[in-house]
Amino acid sequence: MTDSAELRARAIAFYLPQYFPIPENDQWWGPGFTEWTNTARARRLFPGHQQPTLPADLGFYDLRVPETRQAQSDLAQQYGIEAFAYWHYWFGAGDRILERPFREVLESGHPDVKFCLAWANQTWTGAWHAAHDKVLKQQTYPGAEDDRLHFDSVLPAFLDERYLRVNGRPVFYVFRPEELPDAAAFVERWQSMARVAGLDGLYLVAEASDLLGRGPRYGTAAAVADGFDSSAYMRLPVDVNRASTFRMRVARKSLGGPEIWPYSDKIVADYPRNPHVQPCVYPNWDNTPRAGRRGLAVTGATPEGFRRNVVDAVALLGDRPTEERLLWVKSWNEWAEGNHLEPDLREGHGWLEALRDGLT
Repeated sequence: MTDSAELRARAIAFYLPQYFPIPENDQWWGPGFTEWTNTARARRLFPGHQQPTLPADLGFYDLRVPETRQAQSDLAQQYGIEAFAYWHYWFGAGDRILERPFREVLESGHPDVKFCLAWANQTWTGAWHAAHDKVLKQQTYPGAEDDRLHFDSVLPAFLDERYLRVNGRPVFYVFRPEELPDAAAFVERWQSMARVAGLDGLYLVAEASDLLGRGPRYGTAAAVADGFDSSAYMRLPVDVNRASTFRMRVARKSLGGPEIWPYSDKIVADYPRNPHVQPCVYPNWDNTPRAGRRGLAVTGATPEGFRRNVVDAVALLGDRPTEERLLWVKSWNEWAEGNHLEPDLREGHGWLEALRDGLT
């Protein structure tokens, strides 16, 4: 286990729970569908395309198995990850999905790796199966009473001693703050409910999604104005310029898709220099297992390139109070998006080793 005293930032890895069958996925995509379905059937779509990417140490696991969750915890802590940010689905009026793994983590008290919740407040479409226009589950915002119901449902997690905190305040992440009907009112209500529940408030993080560097969907000014404590800057590790854009368009036209971009190990230089903004780093990206020829694939990603981006992101946080040096990592296990830290058959523990080296 990496000594926390050696770590120069607090690494938080996003954690996808879709590795066990549920009735909804059985209905939409066929019996037994999980994230592994798309991962395993991925195929090369252009010369040099590295697909499929398959798991090593942990295998094709099922998140209903406690031993799997313990093995993930052990690996994460060995390589310097402080917490998992579990994607959390609340579609309004108590409508939830994929909640079983986190519920069992909370109720059992195991494993002991820290955690926080990341609210994936977005309508589910068929994008995971190349059916982007098919609405599967609609995200709704019924109002203040639903906020209360939602808060009460996650309060036991906030009170757990394993829950990730900044200066005593539980961290709660909002994936699409720009889709909240009134983000400022949401922040005010949740902070008020937290204080009534005996907490010192929440540490609310808004995602600033700027995947190709064309401007964030929800910028720093909006996050500050609405009362969020910080924003996480999400940028794919690709160098978007006139030359790379031209090459991408030529390749897409000649090969029939997907978008192909080269990996950049200097991307953090383009991140905002703002104390309100926290960096996110990606080991890689390739969502063609989900989206097929409509996807986006990064080429040339290596653990060494990832390590350099981690080093730069850690340096960006260097002058901040220790508690606020949050480094978001996407992701622990997004296998069908091509961004995972878990060991694979090609790189072994390379992504994990690169993260640890960058953190220390």
